[in-house]
Amino acid sequence: MDKQNAYKILADRGFIYQCTDEAGLIELFDREVVTAYVGFDITADSLHVGHLLPMMALSWLDRCGHRPITLMGGGTSMVGDPSGRTETRQLLTRDLILKNMEGIRPQAAKFLSLHPGGRAIMLDNSDWLLGLNYLEFLRDIGRHFSVNRMLAAESYKTRLEAGLTFLEFNYMVMQAYDFLVLFSQQGNQLQLGGQDQWGNIVAGVDLIRRVKGQSAYGATIPLLLDPKTGAKFGKTSAGAVWLDKNKTSIYDFYQFWRNTDDQQAAGLLSLFTFLPLEETVYLGGLTGNAVNRVKEILAYEVTALCHSPAEAAQAYLASVRAFGPADPAGEVKTSSAVARLTGDDQADLPAVKIRLATLEEAVCADLFVLSGLTASKAEARRLIRQGGAWLGETQVAAAAENEPVRGAAWLTQGQVTLRAGKKRYKKIVVD
Repeated sequence: MDKQNAYKILADRGFIYQCTDEAGLIELFDREVVTAYVGFDITADSLHVGHLLPMMALSWLDRCGHRPITLMGGGTSMVGDPSGRTETRQLLTRDLILKNMEGIRPQAAKFLSLHPGGRAIMLDNSDWLLGLNYLEFLRDIGRHFSVNRMLAAESYKTRLEAGLTFLEFNYMVMQAYDFLVLFSQQGNQLQLGGQDQWGNIVAGVDLIRRVKGQSAYGATIPLLLDPKTGAKFGKTSAGAVWLDKNKTSIYDFYQFWRNTDDQQAAGLLSLFTFLPLEETVYLGGLTGNAVNRVKEILAYEVTALCHSPAEAAQAYLASVRAFGPADPAGEVKTSSAVARLTGDDQADLPAVKIRLATLEEAVCADLFVLSGLTASKAEARRLIRQGGAWLGETQVAAAAENEPVRGAAWLTQGQVTLRAGKKRYKKIVVD
């Protein structure tokens, strides 16, 4: 693995959208161990699916013997990146940022060798940003920035229409300064980021040239959009899809990937799994019903990576119970991916424990609220009246929405499966 050119691996798998000097980067990766970083603003105590692309890129560099840096934005998170935003981000306190960082580190460690002796390191830009002398910073760093060029950046254009604060205007300078510090202190030659970070990354490359008289490199990763809604990949009607299983259950995480658009499945396999490229190309060439098997493989692989193989197997088997096998004829032949779709045959759907006394006082519509399938009783009633509510194998009739649960046969068996629509399942277990 470490004899392959890591930049070419990233490019072949679809990670590269723009690059400041592709020929120079290929030569650099052929010549030496490269230190590269991605910055993450700490706006929550968990990563979400939108963070996985840059994290996977760093992981490929790690696997190829290079030195990835995960830069936690302990300082920049106190300002807020205006890129891709139509409104000012909520300002975070220092205490909340530190708490968020504690939640993210173990998630990053699933992708990178952050253990003692590993190549990867995690840094916090508050270590050098919080102690800056404002006048010295303006004189030594700010003088290298042209306001005209900054305002021409795409990240600022969008915000100018809604109103760009002076606080946010400083963000590009701060991110460029991060690159300069990492270049000087860590020998960091490359910054990676989403395509909406191009202006910020190029500003850092330019700052290093002006201050150090040396070359650095930048490359961006394409933003993935839902082909139907145009929303950023990883966003659903319920919000972001989180890596923290307390925010997004493992079953729902698996189902997010299982339900991705057919047209995106092949590309997502290359970006979000470590399957060999030739295997993802083969799977991407399949058509018809076999595409559902491809999406099962995608869902399993990403869930196993972000959680564990055992939990991914449980989610897979629970999904098969709910919807049936995607490829019953066994059309898809691929040794490494399909072979891993196995696990404990006792896997089950997401379960909610509810006390018997509560259930005996409930009516049918209450079950969908108690399980979390609907947000309110009114929503549960609408679901029932529209024919989208199921109790076990039985569709709930509109006339039964206020029918008491007490005495129901399933209560003595201790559990029942509820379904809302075609794809959302929950199991109630009597506690």
